[in-house]
Amino acid sequence: MMRYALALTGGLLACSVFTAPVLADPPRIEAATAAKAGANWRFAVTLTHPDSGWDHYADGWRILDMQGNELGLRVLAHPHEHEQPFTRSLGNVVVPAGTAQVQIQARCLVDGWARETFVVDLK
Repeated sequence: MMRYALALTGGLLACSVFTAPVLADPPRIEAATAAKAGANWRFAVTLTHPDSGWDHYADGWRILDMQGNELGLRVLAHPHEHEQPFTRSLGNVVVPAGTAQVQIQARCLVDGWARETFVVDLK
């Protein structure tokens, strides 16, 4: 009876391993630039993501100060399945005076905000 219970438990564990959801690669920022434009800033961000269509694609990125406060958001309104990596810009971003660095974080429609951020020096 004990062998049967162990075999059944092992089988259930094996099934749960093979049926666990598989998460896609998060969106990854490949490069970013920042340029002063009058009193504000303009950012150009290049990112990659294995977009698979309208149900799963990188749908935005944001500029954060180093404490995690959002300074700007760029919404990506459609998938870029056949354009990888791709670059999009966001202008008129207000960055507090004296800020030396910001970080950029990308978002996926399905998986949400990526854990990694990309740091940009402001010069």
